[in-house]
Amino acid sequence: MKLRDLVYKLYARRVEGRLDHDAVPKHIGVILDGNRRWAKASGGTTVQGHQAGADKIYELLGWCDETDVEVVTLWMLSTDNLDRPEEELRPLLNIIENTVRGLAADGRWRVHHVGNLDILPAQTQSVLKEAEQATLDVKGILVNVAVGYGGRQEIADAVRSLLLEHHEKGTSIEELAEILDIDHISEHLYTRGQPDPDLVIRTSGEQRLSGFMLWQSAHSEYYFCEVFWPAFRKVDFLRALRDYAARHRRYGV
Repeated sequence: MKLRDLVYKLYARRVEGRLDHDAVPKHIGVILDGNRRWAKASGGTTVQGHQAGADKIYELLGWCDETDVEVVTLWMLSTDNLDRPEEELRPLLNIIENTVRGLAADGRWRVHHVGNLDILPAQTQSVLKEAEQATLDVKGILVNVAVGYGGRQEIADAVRSLLLEHHEKGTSIEELAEILDIDHISEHLYTRGQPDPDLVIRTSGEQRLSGFMLWQSAHSEYYFCEVFWPAFRKVDFLRALRDYAARHRRYGV
């Protein structure tokens, strides 16, 4: 073992030993950013970067298991990503499909899709539905796989679903306007019934949400990490948890 690796392991163990598990976020959202830049920096291909990013997901979920996190939302493919050239998009979708299958087959986690199924290819839709159905009774971490996801799209879909529901009930637009509140919208989000994310982590140094969980993250804490997603280490994860635990959350301005 190299000296650098030994020092890293000792430091990670020290950070973990000082972590207050009572202050660990119950729901963590992760913007998995930097796969292509990591690949370019390391001399690899875009596909290799996406595959390395997919492999990192299993490590992350293992760390979450160890620290009592209950819900993890992974932004794997945005609605904007669907506009990428076919020669990049198809291999990326293959990697996502294989990863979702792997998460379901692992048996430790309950897989739930968040996003607009209708805009995804039929094969991707099928994989997501099968993974969700196969893990319905799993008691482990709830893993939201955000594929074909956009925050604005989610809110638009929630409003559309709400309007259709009340139309079927015979509610007039005037009656709906009278009773409408934020809970009505929340009940129609992709994550309905789940706690909002306590912590949102974004890798690659970018300091923006890019539309990730716009509604649910109103009171979330944010942690921006400089490393590209495939290079994200356990110590980076533990630092994010330590930083979160040190903050005094205020649900207002």
